[in-house]
Amino acid sequence: MPEELPILHRDEHIVVIDKPAGLLVHRSEIDRHETRFAIQILRDQIGQRIWAAHRLDRGTSGVLLFGLNREIASVLGRQFEASTVEKRYWAVVRGHPPASGTIDHPLSRQRDPYLFQGERSSTKAQPALTHYHNLAEIELPVAVDRYPSSRYALLELEPLTGRRHQLRRHLKHIAHPIIGDATYGKGRHNRFFANELDCHRMLLMCIELRFDHPANGYRVEIKAQVSGEFAATLARFGWLDVR
Repeated sequence: MPEELPILHRDEHIVVIDKPAGLLVHRSEIDRHETRFAIQILRDQIGQRIWAAHRLDRGTSGVLLFGLNREIASVLGRQFEASTVEKRYWAVVRGHPPASGTIDHPLSRQRDPYLFQGERSSTKAQPALTHYHNLAEIELPVAVDRYPSSRYALLELEPLTGRRHQLRRHLKHIAHPIIGDATYGKGRHNRFFANELDCHRMLLMCIELRFDHPANGYRVEIKAQVSGEFAATLARFGWLDVR
């Protein structure tokens, strides 16, 4: 039976899915061996061509928006570029951050591996802004690192800019890296979650997008529910009812 992706919304102009963790949006030069891509699976699933309006990292799950023609996707893409799309993410991080805060930390430009002939990396920093709220905390009596216990938190994140790997890099910058992030995270904590808690994914998910519908201008709100290993981890920590 052909693979199918969870569709959160579909009309004659757009389609929105809940992208699983571990799935590329489309082909990347650094993952040339991959044969599974969200854009191909969804195209075959609905029987028509689609265009991605934005992207999520391979390890990130959640709300992913497509246009059903190139022009619609371009209109949506311009909303992302203009920062008029409201994005909310959940992440499980190491440590106990403050109750809320803003990370105002410029980030250097990183070359996009989705583009075979894209713009190059640059040491010139671009403005980058992320708001966060600490939704829940836990302290486990386990010495994962150099302390006798280990602290973790569930954060709600709102990126106001759209730099590459912004959330992952910003959370590393404030010393609260995302669990499961092999690039910017902490290996000891990632291994603890994989080996002891049976969680093998990066714990970052886009739970909500709000944008103007490209056909009628109405504000659209699309939400996704945590599931799989992410939901199992939240349940283990007693965080499933956090909102």
